Amino acid sequence: MSDGRPDLLWAPRAWLPDGWREHVLLRIGRDGRWAAVNPGVAQPPEDASVLTAPLLPGLVDAHSHAFQRAFAGLAERRESVTDDFWSWRDRMYRVAQRIEPAQLRAIAAQLYLELLQGGYTQVCEFHYLQHDRAGQPYPDPLTLSWALADAAEDAGIGLTLMPVLYERAGFAQASLRDDQRRFATTADSVWSAAHTIAASGRAHVNAGLAIHSLRAAAPASIERLCRLATSFDGPIHIHVAEQTAEVDDCRVAAGARPIEWLARDGLLDRRWHLVHATHTVPDEIDAVRRSGAGVVICPSTEGNLGDGLADLPGWLAAGVPLTIGSDSHVTRDWREELRWLDYGQRLSLRQRNVSAAPQHDQPATAERLFGLATRSGAAAAGLASWGLVPGARADALLADAQDPALLGLPASHWLDALVFSSPTRPWRDVMVGGRWVIREHRHAQGTTIASGFTEAMTRLWDVGV
Repeated sequence: MSDGRPDLLWAPRAWLPDGWREHVLLRIGRDGRWAAVNPGVAQPPEDASVLTAPLLPGLVDAHSHAFQRAFAGLAERRESVTDDFWSWRDRMYRVAQRIEPAQLRAIAAQLYLELLQGGYTQVCEFHYLQHDRAGQPYPDPLTLSWALADAAEDAGIGLTLMPVLYERAGFAQASLRDDQRRFATTADSVWSAAHTIAASGRAHVNAGLAIHSLRAAAPASIERLCRLATSFDGPIHIHVAEQTAEVDDCRVAAGARPIEWLARDGLLDRRWHLVHATHTVPDEIDAVRRSGAGVVICPSTEGNLGDGLADLPGWLAAGVPLTIGSDSHVTRDWREELRWLDYGQRLSLRQRNVSAAPQHDQPATAERLFGLATRSGAAAAGLASWGLVPGARADALLADAQDPALLGLPASHWLDALVFSSPTRPWRDVMVGGRWVIREHRHAQGTTIASGFTEAMTRLWDVGV
């Protein structure tokens, strides 16, 4: 191709919607999408790029707060009697109050490069850092949104940018706290922001909508946003039932548990994605199943914050679409998220391979979880299709055949090893939109991005965040 994209790829093995297939020939169209995917092509054509390791689709990171990458690793000391989600949140707010647009771009670019290295090729940015440090809108109200979009372009990752409805500090509080002043939005401002983002024409950027949580948005405002979005076909994300205190407060304020409230008011449909959904009861899981909504579980963040364990067996048994997110970015690799998704259940239930389903001919834990996250990723990101299928964006991951975790193993067990035999190397090659953005572990802008991130972090932490 004249723009440097390969026309044809031939992989000895590739992960297609029905699992591993042998000798797969993939054609990339001029629009950066898969034009054809054909397994069983025993010999590669002369003009094909012959790959030397299995090819997998990239995953959607369905939940991200990019600015929190500046806080990863810096909240792991306890200097008071107790430390929990709420004390972590107060410290995180102090970081949020410091970040300027150029710093956000530098932090997000480093994050997005690391997400690519960790196997994500699309990230859903749950974006609630909106205003300047005084809490006033920038001359362009979307200044920080564009900083994220610029960072995604710098790294080469796809971005679903979701402005967040955030207007109060809690169920019984009518307004935000002073340390939340940068987050203030209304239903109308969120709708306008999403429309502007969608119309921007930026490559690999699309828009969704988000509601921070039921505690942070009044019912009338949620209803207003839903009315504005009546004909909107993109994703709608919300934090829900992450903490038991949130569930208790919701029951007092609304007479219902959070997911019960959403279902009772008829809000849920296939566009909705419930982030965390940690503390649920079976009736809520069934309501989500009937609505067509999905859930986004963020195992490393939920573990880091002490949130608790989601009812993964319940969600799996119900067949609810399930994706994963890196959230606060203490981990930036989907292999570790899938590992801890099952390990948490193993510790709780004292069983092994909890997520496997041999009764449904799915005996491999990693393959079942990866397949589910791949299938559910398109809806979470507001994309028409996903994976190594015709029409989907040509995103792909090439494993490192020299990874010690893979040496000597039959290829049929490589995905098992990539998830459960850690540590593993970063993905050797990563493709987004038909172009290799990482090649032999190298990103063309990696050094520049790392330098910008280091400078931003130095400035943030030199002022005593």
